[in-house]
Amino acid sequence: MQQPAVPTVNNEELRQVKETFDRLRSALSENIVGQDRVIDQLLTAVLADGHVLLEGVPGTAKTMLVKTTAALVGANFGRVQLTPDMLPSDILGTNVYDLTSRTFSLRKGPIFTGMLLADEINRTPPKTQSALLEGMEERQVTLDGQTHKLPDLFMVVATQNPVEFEGTYPLPEAQLDRFMLKILISYPEGDAEKQMLRNWQSGHYTRFSTPLEAVCTEADIIKCRQFLSHVKVEESILDYLVALTAKSRNISDVSLGASPRAGLAWLAAAKAHAAIEGRDFVTPDNIKFVAEPVLRHRLILTAESELDGVTVSQVIANLLRQVPVPR
Repeated sequence: MQQPAVPTVNNEELRQVKETFDRLRSALSENIVGQDRVIDQLLTAVLADGHVLLEGVPGTAKTMLVKTTAALVGANFGRVQLTPDMLPSDILGTNVYDLTSRTFSLRKGPIFTGMLLADEINRTPPKTQSALLEGMEERQVTLDGQTHKLPDLFMVVATQNPVEFEGTYPLPEAQLDRFMLKILISYPEGDAEKQMLRNWQSGHYTRFSTPLEAVCTEADIIKCRQFLSHVKVEESILDYLVALTAKSRNISDVSLGASPRAGLAWLAAAKAHAAIEGRDFVTPDNIKFVAEPVLRHRLILTAESELDGVTVSQVIANLLRQVPVPR
C-alpha cells in the first residue's frame, strides 16, 4: 500500500514555530511560576489543536494559566462557571425574537470565543456537558436547525477539582476521550512559591497590574498548526505507538485501554511537541513526553487494582518500560 507523501519541510517555517512557542513558554513561565511541565503540556495541546482537561486543587492558578495563555496569543477569552442548574443554552446561546425587525437573531453564548475556560465541568448535568462536548468535537453549534461555525482557534480548557466529589457529575469515558490531554497541576515547589510572593509584592497578580501584551496572534497559531503536516513520522515510530496502544489493552490492572482515538491524539501531541522543540521529525522521547497526559484519563483500572492502591501513573510508567523503544 502506497504511503501518503509528506510535504517538503520548510526550515524557515520550523524556525517560526519554535520561536513562536519559545516566546509563549518564556512569557507564561514569568507569570505562572514553578509549573514548567504543565506549561509545556498546555502549549503542546494549543499547537496540536486539542482540548484539555485541567485538574488541580483550588488556588493552583488554573484560571490564571488559561487566561494568561489566551492573552499572550491575542485570543478572545471566555469563561463559564458551570453549576448544577446550568442549561445548554447558557453555553451555546439562543435565538431571540426581535420585536422591531420581527425576526429571530442569535444571541451567542460563551462558547463562541477563541479560548474557553469551562470551570468545574463535573458540576454541571450530563445534558449541559454533552452540549459543550458536541461543540468541541464538531467545531460548530447547531441552534434551531441552523449551524454556526466556531472560531478557527477554538480551544476548550475544562477544569475539575480532584478532592470534591459531592454534587458532581463525573464525565463518562466516551466524553473524557474527547479531551486530547489531561493535565495535572499541583502545588509549586518552595522556591517557586517564594518567587510568587515576591511577584505579588511587586504588583503582579492584582487587578491593578499592567495588562499582558500578546507575543503572537491567533493567525500565527493557526499557521503553526498547519506546519504539523510537515513533521515526519518514521515507520518504526508508528510501530512503537501501535505497540503501546495495543499493550495498554492487555494489562491485567486495566479494564479499558487506549482507543484508536487515543492513538490519534497521542500522535498529534507527539508531532506538536517535536515541532515545539525545533524538530521536523518525531522521536520516542516525544511519544514518552505526552504519554501520561494522553492516557491518564483514558485508561480505566480494574476494581481490584484500585483496592490494591495501583495508580494510572504507575501503569503508564510500566507500559513505557515493557514496550521496546525503536533504535
